[in-house]
Amino acid sequence: MREEFKQYFIKLLGNENAYFDQMHKIAYSYDATKNHYLPDGVLFPKNEEDISNILKFCNDKGIIIVPRGAGTGMSGGSLAVNGGLILAFEKHMNKILEIDLGNLVAIVQPGVINMHLQKEVAKYGLFYPPDPASMEHSSLGGNVSENAGGMRATKYGITKDYVLALRAVLPNGEIISAGKRTVKDVAGYNLAGILIASEGSLAVFSELTLKLIALPKFKKTAMGIFSSVKSAMNAVFKTLASGVTPTSMEFLDNLSILAVEHKFNTGLPINAGAILIVEVDGNLQESIDEDLKIIKHYFLEENASEFKIAKSEKEAKDIWFARKNCSQSIAMYGNLKLNEDITVPRSKLPDLLEGINEISKKYGFKIPCFGHAGDGNVHTNVMIKDKNDQDQVKKGHLAVEEIFKLTIKLGGTLSGEHGIGISKASFMNLAFSNAEMNLMRNIKKAFDPNNILNPFKMGL
Repeated sequence: MREEFKQYFIKLLGNENAYFDQMHKIAYSYDATKNHYLPDGVLFPKNEEDISNILKFCNDKGIIIVPRGAGTGMSGGSLAVNGGLILAFEKHMNKILEIDLGNLVAIVQPGVINMHLQKEVAKYGLFYPPDPASMEHSSLGGNVSENAGGMRATKYGITKDYVLALRAVLPNGEIISAGKRTVKDVAGYNLAGILIASEGSLAVFSELTLKLIALPKFKKTAMGIFSSVKSAMNAVFKTLASGVTPTSMEFLDNLSILAVEHKFNTGLPINAGAILIVEVDGNLQESIDEDLKIIKHYFLEENASEFKIAKSEKEAKDIWFARKNCSQSIAMYGNLKLNEDITVPRSKLPDLLEGINEISKKYGFKIPCFGHAGDGNVHTNVMIKDKNDQDQVKKGHLAVEEIFKLTIKLGGTLSGEHGIGISKASFMNLAFSNAEMNLMRNIKKAFDPNNILNPFKMGL
């Protein structure tokens, strides 16, 4: 980074918002993937005008800019893989600007933490449903950039379903608005739709308009225990076909159950083939009870050995404990986890899990699976016993590639939540044709002809 460039940013933002020291570079060099790429500096814009001035200067000088939320991403989307400047929002652009009760929307800056918005709107009896596992730490700007999902997606959908409008700054510094504070808007191209899930490669968000709904008054949690994954998946299909739509339908396979029980000794049935955890919500207690009655019927029809309904909030937390602690528990199977978030049509889940079991036998790795049965999103984890054994690591990546090929064959997608970033970029050719990849590259070029905004991501 040339000294004259540093001085421009210091003059624009002040010494307290433009850093080029080693400490800040290291602090912003990694995300949840645990990969490290050192940026050339870290900038903290105070407002939309700062973002515009930064991007215009960088576009003119050919300086790479990498927007970053809270660094909780699982695909390397906010890493400066080829140097450049990190554009961080948590210091200044972290405010809830408005909660519009008449139109049921929230206007927020990109640095607002997901959980902070959820707690604030709950004071008004409102609800922002998207709930990524990182919601206590992840920013809404990052959630929109990655189109984050979560456990409530079965009933409520994912981030894209709650973005009505946004303001963004193009790489040349121009400011645009996309979408409106309205339920309907069919005027022109869906620019907001293009920018959602673009992983910060097309524009930088400066303001988000998010849809809110009424907060359900009641909810209940239950758990079913099955002898096989196939029986559990059949119970999922039958439940959803009945007209009951649970908030969440989460599953753990046997390897996941064993790992949680080994680490925490919570009394899980270690001989179970699978566990399904369901949550239902609504405004009438009677309707919730009726939903659980129907769910129980189909679970027992698929030979569930037990159907337990939580009788208190503590019991509900105890049931959810297993699902929420899967990821850390499976470390018993190896010291390197190749974690993917593949998604298939729900009807293909049994085929996917059966195929993963065959891949596990072929390569000799434990591959515990858990995740969102209600929407077909599986967290599959190829566990490498020794991360220092390069032959094992190489075989592990071959196993991941086979899992991706199986997923695509079954009509699925490479990522349901985490995005592509750098971690899945090399597999994009499995999921997209040359024509589709070229179209995406042309979209990138139309927004960012000088390729300064988060380049080298998504295989583009």
